[in-house]
Amino acid sequence: MKGIIFGNGYMGNRMFNYFKEQEGFDFKLSDLRVDSYHQNELDNLLREELDNLQDREEPYFVINAIGKTHGPGVPSIDWCEDNMKETWGSNVTAVCLLANACGIQNPNPYLVHLSSGCIYYGNNFTEEDKPNFVGEQFYADTKRVAEEALLTYYKDKSLILRIRMPIDDHPNERNLIDKLKEYDNVIDKPNSMTVIPDALPVIKKLIEEEETGIYNLVNPGIISAAVIMKMYRDIVNPNHEFSIMSLDELNKITTSKRSNCTLNTDKLKSKGIFMPDIIDSVERCLYKYKRHIYH
Repeated sequence: MKGIIFGNGYMGNRMFNYFKEQEGFDFKLSDLRVDSYHQNELDNLLREELDNLQDREEPYFVINAIGKTHGPGVPSIDWCEDNMKETWGSNVTAVCLLANACGIQNPNPYLVHLSSGCIYYGNNFTEEDKPNFVGEQFYADTKRVAEEALLTYYKDKSLILRIRMPIDDHPNERNLIDKLKEYDNVIDKPNSMTVIPDALPVIKKLIEEEETGIYNLVNPGIISAAVIMKMYRDIVNPNHEFSIMSLDELNKITTSKRSNCTLNTDKLKSKGIFMPDIIDSVERCLYKYKRHIYH
């Protein structure tokens, strides 16, 4: 299987490094920087990338990992509130242009889109539930609109994967562990989250089976930022200090509200895919994370 990954950031590189070690996969990582081009230029460049890749003897895959979640000086989605043009361009316009570029290819490539579960507020949402976190956060709104566009135009050939608060087993500024350890105060609100080392084999399996539609790509179970930091203190750094704040206190210091939600994983299970429980998986991540730091 050959393909191309758009989005030369954390998730794009994470997937590229994973797939290059997988037998039978030949993926290219595009170095296209979406925010460097106007819409017409971007449209032409996306089409050119796909034209260069196309081989009419063999189907190929396109993975969209393009997305704005933060910017210089503001390592959180609050950046998106003050930079709507850039956020919309990456999270909506680029998705629509990429789907259109796929749509004019013959044969049409299979499109995998990395979305977000942060379009809900509350508990136990399935893939069929209508997003209810609307108008509270610009980032979430862009992810919701992008999903709607794909489901309208490219539904039969697209796979939408909803990821939440990615956790990894080695240091990275986009790893939730690295983010949380920099905060003096965290909340103790249970959420669904995605452990990336668990998610990558699932992405591979779904691609191999050419699944379409939406999947909640989160680990079963729930965990909170406070629990993660307690585990971090127990496993990685016994001197780490933090305090617990309420949601009301958090809302006073953030520009936009946060999505706190849990996602149902029964659809993955119905396909015979069982990701590890979130508590167990975070614990394993932290032990590996510690080895990366101290060795």
